[in-house]
Amino acid sequence: MKKLLLLLSFSGALFLLGGCWDRTEINDLAIATSAAIDQKENDQIELSLEIFLPKAFGGGSAQRGQAGGQGITLVISQTGSNMAEALSKLQGVLPREIFWGHCKTFVFSEAVAKKGIIDHLDFLLRQPDIRERAYIFVSEKKARRILEQKTNLEPYTGQALLEQTDFGIGMRVTMQELDEMLISRMQSAALPYLKIKTQKKSEEEKFRFADISGVAVFRKDKMIGRLSEERTRGLLWLRDEIKGYTVSASPPGVNGVVSVNPVSVYSKMTPLIVDGKWRILLTIKTDGVIVQNSTPLDFFNPTSLASVEAALQDSIETRVRESLEKTQHQMKADVANFAAEFYREYPEEWKQVENHWTEKLPEVQVDVEAKMVIRSQGTLILPVDKKERGEQ
Repeated sequence: MKKLLLLLSFSGALFLLGGCWDRTEINDLAIATSAAIDQKENDQIELSLEIFLPKAFGGGSAQRGQAGGQGITLVISQTGSNMAEALSKLQGVLPREIFWGHCKTFVFSEAVAKKGIIDHLDFLLRQPDIRERAYIFVSEKKARRILEQKTNLEPYTGQALLEQTDFGIGMRVTMQELDEMLISRMQSAALPYLKIKTQKKSEEEKFRFADISGVAVFRKDKMIGRLSEERTRGLLWLRDEIKGYTVSASPPGVNGVVSVNPVSVYSKMTPLIVDGKWRILLTIKTDGVIVQNSTPLDFFNPTSLASVEAALQDSIETRVRESLEKTQHQMKADVANFAAEFYREYPEEWKQVENHWTEKLPEVQVDVEAKMVIRSQGTLILPVDKKERGEQ
């Protein structure tokens, strides 16, 4: 009986040990790390993939690409009537299966963005291997050129863009967030905008790199304009994403500038409808740390500290108002998502303007109030010049 039970146990285990019959070796994959979509003639698009080369990463290859001339990626492209067709052609010229699981950055050219991105987003969201947390960008010119730029600190372009967004440099939007923006009541979106910039490495050699320079603004799925880097900062205050930047201000009647790094930002929108007039009360609370001070002010003096905080508050309010003037009034794009706030608090009134929100948006009065609290002065108590003179 024991032998029979033992035999049955082994037999049952065989059904559970299916082995690795369906596994795919890494050497059988073409690992896409970034993708770019460009507009071509006759309504064609060009899909470019940045393909990871494992052998080059090991240090034995001199392929085109990144990391100081020792390339570890290869950029390949194919055209088609849509992304599905272009991808099919790419797969046809590659000896390995394209794998999307590590593709964390997608770049649309401005030409594609102005034509509309909803069909391309439809393709991306249907692919089971593509991450919804991948970041989306818009490039000033040809998107493929972004993938072709060399990077000195990161192994490939896609990783360099990820590091910029993770450190809070510019706006960051995932594929899932973009989809939510476009299907929401706001029907507007904003994506980080990339430019290729040039710096001198020496008198004879120049270094070109992709840099986040403002945001592209969308109404529905079409790009209608862009915000400069300065005005983008106002938008980042609204989204609580300003941590990667420094805010500076000069207190009235004082020579010099005080610079502060935000360590926490909290914004709150309060919608109001009074006598038929629509308003938003926008409150922004920021805690900051002083990182540089060229004024003679002593921040242990409450009056001096209050004057600096007031100057910083004015600077924040100005940036936010400039951003809203461009997006809300000139572009008529609800990138701040006022629509959701009014729908939540005034659902009946919202129904009356829902179908013409684009026309109603510029009429909404926005009152901005910023509150800055300096939590730390760094490791210095007095300004350097006072410290050197021994002033107390």
